Amino acid sequence: MGTMQRCKRWGTALLSSVLVLLAAPMPTAAAVPGPTAPEPAAPQVNWQSCELFYDDTDRIPTAQCTRLPVPVSYEQPAGPAVSLAVIRVPAAGQRIGALFVNPGGPGASAVDTVASMGAALVGSPINEHFDLIGFDPRGIGHSTPELRCRTDAEFDAWRREPMADFSPAGVARIEALYQQFAQRCAERMGTDFLATLGTRDVARDMDTVRQVLGEEQINYLGFSYGTEIGTAYLRNHGQHVRAMVLDGAIDPTVDPVTKSINQMAGFQQAFNAYAADCAQSPDCPLGQDRTQWVNRYRQLVDPLVTRPAPTSDPRGLSYADAITGTFNSLYTPQLWRYLTSGLLGLARGTDPGDLLLLADEYEGRDASGHYRNNQDAFNAVRCMDAPSPTDPAVWAAADRRIRELAPFASYGGFTGFAPRDICGFWPVPATSAPQPAAPARPGSVVVVSTTGDPATPYQAGVNLARQLQAPLITFEGNQHTVVFSGRECIDSTIVDYFVDGVVPGDMRC
Repeated sequence: MGTMQRCKRWGTALLSSVLVLLAAPMPTAAAVPGPTAPEPAAPQVNWQSCELFYDDTDRIPTAQCTRLPVPVSYEQPAGPAVSLAVIRVPAAGQRIGALFVNPGGPGASAVDTVASMGAALVGSPINEHFDLIGFDPRGIGHSTPELRCRTDAEFDAWRREPMADFSPAGVARIEALYQQFAQRCAERMGTDFLATLGTRDVARDMDTVRQVLGEEQINYLGFSYGTEIGTAYLRNHGQHVRAMVLDGAIDPTVDPVTKSINQMAGFQQAFNAYAADCAQSPDCPLGQDRTQWVNRYRQLVDPLVTRPAPTSDPRGLSYADAITGTFNSLYTPQLWRYLTSGLLGLARGTDPGDLLLLADEYEGRDASGHYRNNQDAFNAVRCMDAPSPTDPAVWAAADRRIRELAPFASYGGFTGFAPRDICGFWPVPATSAPQPAAPARPGSVVVVSTTGDPATPYQAGVNLARQLQAPLITFEGNQHTVVFSGRECIDSTIVDYFVDGVVPGDMRC
């Protein structure tokens, strides 16, 4: 998966347990403030060595880290506070400003992402002209308190549940597990804290960090769910944006059910691309007949519902892990070979352990059995960002539609029943709701969308660019997000935009 986890937001009834060219033309030479922008006043921040967060800082020798307190509730600024972890990799040369980065999730660490980017972009114009800034949203990554709804043992047990039986009794069991998860979150973290984890409060936190750092305007690069943060920030703080790139966009008008349906259709498209590539090999576990790819996949994974496959790891490969591992591999062709290896293990009765490793990587489990908290954060944030329907008929209809659009991910047949989403049982109400993005200041935003992006399908980027009245860069490929992944057409355009203020028109790469 590389250094950045991107918006793992499938959130369908089937998979919620493992868990998101009509822009107005812009002149190609429209300017945003360029390299002559004045140096901001020195911020009053207690910068420290990044040993604050890491044992080894050799890869980022110039990086500085700190913790910034912000109120739990902005309506009670003198009340309890949370601590945001912040990293800065200072510009190596003539400084233009600060470039904030968020890798998505929700639940991924921006601090870790900037640490990796800072090492990878040494010598680049981005490293030369910008302080790279990452802050971990409240409850996430190195920020404190750390959101934890499950112990490691409870998470392992969760992954052993197939959650594939959509009979009335099966749905009742799945919903009971969802209710238990939500109750544990409330008991262990408190509802006052959970109520502030939505993107509304993250955007407020980002502006607080901006102010503390002494920046009149910021630059921003948001991937996947990070585009949702960027869109929310523009809504209330757009005057403080110099240049913003939103890659792997989320359409803010789409409700959670439709978002799940659209995303599952995107993953079916990615599965088809994988299967077509796999079929070029005579050893492909799905075979060469395209009409049988889905059937063959289901024949390999469906038996795991009742009997996990043995692996060198004593846990074995559960049905839920096989599905999770498959979805993880579909984010990028770089992981397709591991999906093939795992499926060959199932087909041949050998070790399908690569699917388990893919699932562990997605779920954030390390070799010692300890989990990062990204999946608990994923659910907590998305539940705060939009009301979830509680009518079972809505989810049954969604299940029928998903089975039509994404048969590779659908166990069994349509029953007329489906579990409601975890968010339908959340202990606090959502603090945001779907609404269109307001038009942005000309030249202040660029949207990037990939035609074969499974997690944030291409049309979402088209829609967001239209709402923002921003230019749209289309990348033709099969991967989730693309900026700074080595695609020259994309990367050079984005560098020119950030560094020199050259706003692209609508274009394809």
